[in-house]
Amino acid sequence: MEETGIGREEHEEFRRRMEDEHKRINHRLEALEETIRQISVLAASVEKLALSEESMAKAQNRQEERLEELEGRDGEMWRKVSGYVLTAVIGIVLGYIFTRLGM
Repeated sequence: MEETGIGREEHEEFRRRMEDEHKRINHRLEALEETIRQISVLAASVEKLALSEESMAKAQNRQEERLEELEGRDGEMWRKVSGYVLTAVIGIVLGYIFTRLGM
């Protein structure tokens, strides 16, 4: 009579190897899941960092605009004062000259 199936020992050996393979695969899947979780956390952190950087850039631009405005005010005020001083000096000089000429 010809034997068509496998023996009990062969079946047990096959089962043990399959269980070992399943454990190895499960271990690799757990490691991959942990890596994916870490990548997700990292991606969320990068997104928060990008938003924070964008916010800081906007704030810096606003501060630059305010600084330029303040610097412009000081320059404008200095030009006015210089103009008044120059006008006064010219007036004094002309007044002195006209006084000396007897006008």
